[in-house]
Amino acid sequence: MKNVTDSFVSLGHWPFTGGFGFNTDILATNPINLSVVLGVLIFFGKGVLSGLLDNRKQRILNTIRNSEELCGGAIEQLEKARARLRKVEMEADQFRVNGYSEIEREKLNFINSTYKTLEQLENYKNETIHFEQQRAINQVRQRVFQQALQGALGTLNSCLNNELHLRTISTNIGMLGSMKEITD
Repeated sequence: MKNVTDSFVSLGHWPFTGGFGFNTDILATNPINLSVVLGVLIFFGKGVLSGLLDNRKQRILNTIRNSEELCGGAIEQLEKARARLRKVEMEADQFRVNGYSEIEREKLNFINSTYKTLEQLENYKNETIHFEQQRAINQVRQRVFQQALQGALGTLNSCLNNELHLRTISTNIGMLGSMKEITD
C-alpha cells in the first residue's frame, strides 16, 4: 500500500526532463490505470450498460410471456385433443361392441335361415321320395293288374268254348237288363 500512496505522492514530484515519459514500474501504474479505466467505464458506460441490460431484460420477459402464452395455448389444444381422443375411443368401442353384437345377430340369423332351408330341403326330399314310391307302387300295380288280366284272359280263352262263351254273354246281358229296370 505504501507503493500506491507513494505513486500518488510522486506525481507531483516528476522531473520535467524533456517532456512526456513512461513510468515502467508495473506495480505502481497498474492499479492507477485500472481505477481510471473503471471510473471512466462506470461513468460513461453506466447509462449504456443499464439501457442494454434493461432492453435485454424486457426481451427476456417478453419471450417468457410469449412462451407462457404459447404453452397455455398448447396445453389447451392438448386438452381438446385428449377430449376428442377420448370421444373417438368411446365411439370406436361402441362401434366395436355394436359390430360384434351385429355379427353375432347376423350369424344367428344365418344359422336359423340355413336350418330352415335344410328343413325345407329335407321335406322336399321326403315328399319326392314318397311321390316316387307311390309312382313305383302304381306302376307295379298296373303291371300286376295287366299280367293278371292277361292271365285271366288267357285262361278264359283256353277254357271257354263257343257255347260257354255265348251263355256268359247272355247272362251278362240279362243282368244288365235287370239293372236297367231297377234304375228306371
